[in-house]
Amino acid sequence: MNFLAHIYLSGDNDLIKIGNFMADGIRGKQFENYPPEIQKGIILHRFIDTYTDSHPIFRKSTKRLHENYHHYAGVIVDVFYDHFLAKNWTNYSDESLEDFTNRFYQSLQDNYEFLSERAKGMMPYMISHNWLVSYQTVEGIASILTRMDSRTQNESKMRFAFRELVEYYGDFELEFTTFFEDIKTESYKKLISL
Repeated sequence: MNFLAHIYLSGDNDLIKIGNFMADGIRGKQFENYPPEIQKGIILHRFIDTYTDSHPIFRKSTKRLHENYHHYAGVIVDVFYDHFLAKNWTNYSDESLEDFTNRFYQSLQDNYEFLSERAKGMMPYMISHNWLVSYQTVEGIASILTRMDSRTQNESKMRFAFRELVEYYGDFELEFTTFFEDIKTESYKKLISL
């Protein structure tokens, strides 16, 4: 799961959303340096990643990409799945995607002092390019993948993965839809246990 899904699966608590959003940059026990609700978000993020990586449907999606993108296949599918969440947002929320993302961007600004350095550095670009809403279109996904590829000095070749998204669009969408029901249920259980 990429940013949008992680934030969505965090429920309504802003600090849990922030912890879940910035968890990738927080190693080991560093999470203990954050307020309790942010800690919960980080723990939830780690649970979601572990559950996702081992799920047979997610693995089926990554297998389709593995030959061309090797260990980046999972990262690419994370982005693809965020696309299908954004595209089909009205199936998952009564609030518009624009309102949801604007509230999240505002919460990042309101809780700036709690953000990791990595999140502080990313936030202006995320907001100015409206990453979360841009996931709705294939063009937006192509742009995201190009930026991610450039961070690997174009070694990952992720910029070309939108081709597979287009070619296998129906397959990826069906896999996402089925998988997302599972991850919603399991994330909710984990969240209420924290």
